[in-house]
Amino acid sequence: MSDSSPQAVRRQHHEDPVLNRSLVRGVEILRAFRPGADQLGNGEIAERTQLSRATVSRLTQTLVECGLLEHDRVRRTYRLATPVLSLAHAMRAGSPVLNAVAPLMRAMAEKMRINVGLATADRDEMVYLESFRFNRKVALRSVVAGQRVPMELTSLGRAYLAVVDDAQRQALLEQFRQRRSTDSRRLLEEIDAAKLSVDTKGYCAASWQPEVVAMATPLVLPDRPVYVLNVSVRTTASMSETQKQLGGPLLELREKATAALLTADG
Repeated sequence: MSDSSPQAVRRQHHEDPVLNRSLVRGVEILRAFRPGADQLGNGEIAERTQLSRATVSRLTQTLVECGLLEHDRVRRTYRLATPVLSLAHAMRAGSPVLNAVAPLMRAMAEKMRINVGLATADRDEMVYLESFRFNRKVALRSVVAGQRVPMELTSLGRAYLAVVDDAQRQALLEQFRQRRSTDSRRLLEEIDAAKLSVDTKGYCAASWQPEVVAMATPLVLPDRPVYVLNVSVRTTASMSETQKQLGGPLLELREKATAALLTADG
């Protein structure tokens, strides 16, 4: 069975003679920064990336010189610098997927007063590309572009897992099994049920946060990554009732988004 863990991905990249090893390692250092880990020292970065401290020290200094990291000399830590945000803005502004799909998402969110999101996978997590938040009730959380959510727990991730190739799916499932050993059997049963739901209904549902029901459907198009659309509401209604109410509109949004993307591709 193949291994899709971050450590395995790094090993494969480092061993590929076509890739620049220093560049790959520099990217891994940038990936180490997450919300809640906005300042990291060389030791923490080394632990997160599985790189030696000497390598991390050399590369963090290089990233500071390139303007992608800032160095806090007092705390002896690093943080992401402004150009990283600029790169993210350029990506969003120039994305043909967002340009085609975001107006449809916004229209649905405003019309139905629900939350509508678009995400894709990054290793074993889902990353929001866009999110329009129109809660029927005041929600205690917000979702923004760039935010990550667990693949194995969310409707987004389970819809993604339902359509990826079998080798990738099995590698990810093994990773989830190891990470959540205490409840892995129940988790894998839920993921299998979500796949069956996507196969038969076109979408799956999950409720991994209190009183929030989310539904997701995959967008599978030639020569593109798998994208996933989702809708969510804060509600006390049952999951089955919510699916009856939102399943049709979600599939209609998928059809419109698919047509818009095919048109954009020319």
